[in-house]
Amino acid sequence: MTNLVRSMALAALVFLSALSLAGPASAYSYAAAGKEPLIVNRENLLSAAAKGDWQAADTAYKAMAADLDYLDKNEDKGIGKAFTDAMASKNAQTVRNVLSRAYVDEIERRLNGARDNLKDYQTAKILVVKAQQFYTAMAGDVPPAARKTIETNLTKALDAVGNPGVFGVGAKKPDPATFAKAHDAVLAALAPLRDIGK
Repeated sequence: MTNLVRSMALAALVFLSALSLAGPASAYSYAAAGKEPLIVNRENLLSAAAKGDWQAADTAYKAMAADLDYLDKNEDKGIGKAFTDAMASKNAQTVRNVLSRAYVDEIERRLNGARDNLKDYQTAKILVVKAQQFYTAMAGDVPPAARKTIETNLTKALDAVGNPGVFGVGAKKPDPATFAKAHDAVLAALAPLRDIGK
């Protein structure tokens, strides 16, 4: 009988976990755990640009176009034109600079979303993880002096999201004040990379 109760409790836990994971991710498209075109196509774009293969670079750029259009309309007016101009210039470093600007926009967008959804653990957590993914992809372009600040504060932001625990056991409430400080520190450290892409 004890084994049956344990099995039923485990099944219930798995079911509830699945529900908690599915709900928030579908409710916020920017929190969906899918592929990110700006990350997936990064190496193809930069590698092709560095080789002067602008046809291949244009193919990679077009795969990012929808995300760049979203950023231009909702987050960073002018980034669309900046990217178009960078591609037209056929200058690999200019393209890299504008891509870094887009990544900073995405990191800010995800951290802002997490801040606004701190009461929704799964959504906030996914958004911070997404911000970390964008940072990891661009870390090689971040000045060494800024890396530790960004990495430390992204970790603090993730910790500040809290944890619902298992049936309340081990639960940790979100910490908005700590999150806000980490959020601001990350964006301040990344600001020069946004500026260089303008």
